[in-house]
Amino acid sequence: MNKRTDLSSRIKLDQVSSRLYQPKSELELASLTRCEKIYTKIVETPADGAADVAADIAHQIARNVREKGRCVMGLGAGRAALDVYDELVKLYFADKVSFANVIVFNMSELGLGDVNSESQSTISRLNERLLRKVDIPPENVHTFDPTATKANVHKLCKLYEASIDEYGGLDVVICQLTKTGGLAFNDPGTSSSSSCRLVLLSNETRQRIAESYQCDIAPDTAVTLGISDMLSAKKFYAVAWGEESIDAVYNSIEGKISDLYPASFLQMHRDVKLTIDLEAATKLTRINFPWKVTSCDWTPQLVRRAIVWLSEQTGKPVLKLTNKDYNDNGLSELVTVFGSAYDVNIKIFNNLQHTITGWPGGKPNADDSSRPERALPYPKRVLVFSPHPDDAVVSMGGTLRRLVQQGHDVHVVLQTCGDVAVADEDLERTVMLNSMISDHYGYPQERRRDVAKAIVDGLKAKKPGDPDNAEMRFMKGRIFVCEAIMGCTYMGVKRDHVHELSLPFYEDDPFGRGRVTDADVLPIKKIIEDVRPHQIFFADDLNDPYGTHSRATNALLIAIDELKDADFMQDCRMWMYRGQWGNWDIDHIEMAVPMSPEEFTFKLNAVLKHQSQIHDAPFREPTDDKLSWQKTIDRNKATANIYSSLGLAAYEAMEAFVQYHPEHD
Repeated sequence: MNKRTDLSSRIKLDQVSSRLYQPKSELELASLTRCEKIYTKIVETPADGAADVAADIAHQIARNVREKGRCVMGLGAGRAALDVYDELVKLYFADKVSFANVIVFNMSELGLGDVNSESQSTISRLNERLLRKVDIPPENVHTFDPTATKANVHKLCKLYEASIDEYGGLDVVICQLTKTGGLAFNDPGTSSSSSCRLVLLSNETRQRIAESYQCDIAPDTAVTLGISDMLSAKKFYAVAWGEESIDAVYNSIEGKISDLYPASFLQMHRDVKLTIDLEAATKLTRINFPWKVTSCDWTPQLVRRAIVWLSEQTGKPVLKLTNKDYNDNGLSELVTVFGSAYDVNIKIFNNLQHTITGWPGGKPNADDSSRPERALPYPKRVLVFSPHPDDAVVSMGGTLRRLVQQGHDVHVVLQTCGDVAVADEDLERTVMLNSMISDHYGYPQERRRDVAKAIVDGLKAKKPGDPDNAEMRFMKGRIFVCEAIMGCTYMGVKRDHVHELSLPFYEDDPFGRGRVTDADVLPIKKIIEDVRPHQIFFADDLNDPYGTHSRATNALLIAIDELKDADFMQDCRMWMYRGQWGNWDIDHIEMAVPMSPEEFTFKLNAVLKHQSQIHDAPFREPTDDKLSWQKTIDRNKATANIYSSLGLAAYEAMEAFVQYHPEHD
């Protein structure tokens, strides 16, 4: 993948010992993987994984053709699978594989009848990335009948399965494991006995499709082979990349077989290989808790993670852990390395203590040798980047206020207007308010009425999944931006220090899901060059389902990459925050900014300035469907509770940060 356009995927929080994913012997592999119920290969990057799987598939094709004259393949069209097809094309042009005797069955297709278009077709995607580039005969490519209707789709699905059976079944399947633990369009809730059928797509799946296919409206149905069809394949290859796959990978590999994670049914398959990158493997035992399965190379971060885990297991603060606690929980190796439990405890306690600071911009005239931020220069020029207008306040509002109060020159940069996240009812209420004000004071009517009519007509005509018209988008964006300005100024940020970038990737796409280009990077570079900051704060909250965070952060990282050698950038530290869509594990935290009950209430009041994002009663009882800002509040409290449980100072809440270090050539 192009380095300049996907820098966020290159952020590495720590160095994982290669022997945890590249063991030197089968015996070591067996020990490392004893918690894993599916054979899993971990690679460093998606590119490595795609190349590895492609080489395996080329071998399978050759073997099947040699043994029975053909190879019958089921192909999925997920983005990770497409990476594999790109590698297969390379092997084809290198004369290392031939598709002349390959039979292909498309695993799934979007929509029915005229709902399905060339731009939203899995077979079109397979043709584009693989089939039209290799020597497969056109008659060997099978897909679902594009004329299928709801009336005859069941019959056609049975015929499709029968066609697979006529070829002796599937020899090889390649499929992406989705972030919800699905396979093809077999989403959570699918049973192991499911067969080829029409499925109704969830909103989350439709959103993923719309983003993947860069289309305005995703179909609400699809046809897919079922889990039973897939499990009948002789060889199954599954692939998953990135942070978004972490939970699905862990639950499918180490969890119980459950329809909540359909990929977990692969535990019943006798010949399956799941290939994942290091980021997707984060929660697996051999990566997350390696001391449970092997001896460890004890890096400072791994030591901290182990002690935090041990403290949780025993219910004891760090300084009360004993030699017996270490021995009883498989961490006797640490005692041997450090000499005693006391020595380990003191080291980690001090390490954690030094991450806590009430001076996120650095404390002037103070010894900063053990502080996360340097004391000088003071005051600092600070840039806080906010992908959506509310992210800066919601995710790091307490820190934002501290920076202002402590005299730093703080600028907040709204990278997008966030209009897609504003509900229709908020727009309708604002239009009514404007109309009432205009009518009362006799403002000029003609143009206002034209705009109001365009918005009202758009609201009436809008169907679920439809994009907003230009007038609706502008008004929604103004609602959100005005709320953000109120939130920032409430925190003390000067009005003229709140900057709106309106990045084109968001503004120029109906759903804010355009591609990041130089047009997005240039305005970010300009504001960095204008402010010449000593600190940059930005979101590493890349699980945002809208995709806005990932794109906005990529645009920023490209700008940083292009400016990193500038003189002023040598004195700039960069801090990553999370909140709305995730949190930092405590072993990664390098700066934790505490809040008292009064400070936390002040932050909460600032969050509530974003009325379009509240929707429901802000203090409702805890449920599984909390809004993202409510989850952020909970995460702030949870981080403080973890520190307290470890025996450190007890605070009401904490915001946490990890330092970003640009790569240098």
